Amino acid sequence: MVNEILKTDIPDDWSVITLGNYAQIFRGGSPRPIQAFLTTSDKGVNWIKIGDVGEEDKFIKSTEEKIVPEGVSRSRMVFRGDLILSNSMSYGRPYIMNIEGCIHDGWLVIQKYDRVFDRDYLYYALSSGLTMKQYVAMAAGSSVQNLNKEKVSKIVLPCPRISEQKSIAEVLSDIDTLIIDLKKLIRKKKDIRQGTMQMLVTGKKRLDGFSGDWVKINLAKNSRLKARIGWQGLTTAEYLDEGYSYLITGTDFKDGRINWNGCHYVNYDRYVQDPNIQVSNGDLLLTKDGTIGKVAYISDLNRPATLNSGVFVVKPITDAYTAHFMFYVLESSVFKEFLQQLSAGSTINHLYQKDLVKFDLYVPPTTEEQEAIIGILCDMDLDIYKLEEKLSKYQKIKQGMMDELLTGKVRLV
Repeated sequence: MVNEILKTDIPDDWSVITLGNYAQIFRGGSPRPIQAFLTTSDKGVNWIKIGDVGEEDKFIKSTEEKIVPEGVSRSRMVFRGDLILSNSMSYGRPYIMNIEGCIHDGWLVIQKYDRVFDRDYLYYALSSGLTMKQYVAMAAGSSVQNLNKEKVSKIVLPCPRISEQKSIAEVLSDIDTLIIDLKKLIRKKKDIRQGTMQMLVTGKKRLDGFSGDWVKINLAKNSRLKARIGWQGLTTAEYLDEGYSYLITGTDFKDGRINWNGCHYVNYDRYVQDPNIQVSNGDLLLTKDGTIGKVAYISDLNRPATLNSGVFVVKPITDAYTAHFMFYVLESSVFKEFLQQLSAGSTINHLYQKDLVKFDLYVPPTTEEQEAIIGILCDMDLDIYKLEEKLSKYQKIKQGMMDELLTGKVRLV
């Protein structure tokens, strides 16, 4: 029965336990009305909301708001070293407390498990695929994806001796440290890249060997802007898992590129239906529906591709600019400020071709200066891309290590 729940064999000298039999689990709460209790006073207790942490965090270290002790039920208090679980957003995601405070009712806290579990081992066990599969099985047939005390209490976990748990957790913590450090480095390099891009594409910083006033141009007058006309009869039923051509949608944009692995496909007839939206390497894409203003520069296309109705393809028709230089302009605050002016404080969810007729910008007077700027920013992009590939590799290694170490397929001597 145990192996049926875990869907894997574990070593004979390991135990398998149901979490609720060896731990105390309870849900957080929200004092009502919460506004009456919030304060910025240092005398308050940390008030820990779901939105206070991000996907990359392992520890909850600080919060922005406080709540005075008089408004806190002690049963809602969590302490340094406690494990808490998100029971709604980031379904079942565990965190370790590095502060004490009062938890929102979107959290579950796990305490008094130290008879059988090392804290860090339990953190990784609750992060594992074994645990997530059990959550999914419990939620089968339900449209509501959330956790509660009863569900978490039923979780079945492999349980080696504490000494072996500590060794497993130490190895996983080491690779976690590598991943966290790499994420910090990527964020730092992205910040530097953003600042450099902003200075270069606005002319606030000129590269050595270039001079002369920048030239004012209009994007629409110097470009061919094309998109799928309406839907052209295209239905979502024609979004294929495999087919002749990629179908690029606004959700496929990621960090200035297209995530080809996430793309749907269309058949040959749909691809040849409109040559104006056939995509090639060197093209610039811009989203015009939903989250407008996302951009991608195409440089790694290896098969035919076309667009759905939510994306423009932008091609230069004069020598005023190069597509790659315009990509960086559209990623900068120059274009973001233009979109803000368009919206005039309201939310816009569609970008029309007539809107881009209003977009004037300044560009370097020569193609050579544009290419020099592109070269610097491309080098920075390539550096970040290689680091992100390395991060993805580490994350896959960690997942493999968790699968093997937390089930005893690999034992630490």
